[in-house]
Amino acid sequence: MKFQDGYDKETAQVLVLATSNSAKVDELNQLLKGTDFMVRSLKEIAGDCEIEESGDTLAENAEIKARYVWEKTGFPSLADDTGLEVDALNGGPGVHSARFAGPETNSEKNRIKLLDAMRHLAVLSDRSAQFRTVLCYMDGNGVKQFDGVCKGHILKNERGSGGFGYDPLFQPDGYEQSFAEMDPEEKNRISHRGRALLKFMNHFSKRK
Repeated sequence: MKFQDGYDKETAQVLVLATSNSAKVDELNQLLKGTDFMVRSLKEIAGDCEIEESGDTLAENAEIKARYVWEKTGFPSLADDTGLEVDALNGGPGVHSARFAGPETNSEKNRIKLLDAMRHLAVLSDRSAQFRTVLCYMDGNGVKQFDGVCKGHILKNERGSGGFGYDPLFQPDGYEQSFAEMDPEEKNRISHRGRALLKFMNHFSKRK
């Protein structure tokens, strides 16, 4: 199978990401810059597909998606499930982060609901949170999972226009900027997804 930019199944380290979110694909390709890997979306390879995320944990959902992609495409697959875990919400929304405001929600509505739920918390130290990603890789040798965490705080107002999801509300520890205000390379260096992917890359290099 050939792609528009010349990559094909026989010669490239193609990884199919279980998403139709082009921002996630771009982010992972940036993280993998300089390697032999090229990330493609499931939508590009197999068209529109709906994967039911029926797991009770991030790890379960990541494996459900990776297994679906592997069986659907035959390519090595990558799937991540990411949750925003807010201390004041007892670790929520967690595994429900993508649909925090309801089944037909979007990122803007999720952020509005989060701000409303934390409106009574005026002190930044009371607004602690972390992003957590579980990354699942699957190929003919089976399944392997890697996790990454980035700690920070939830801002009182949205800041920045970059990133996606909850990024305009999340300020990582040690920084004055939100994820949405940060340079993409800097964000990727410290992000939950970047840390999970680094573990994956270290594991893969040891297998060679």
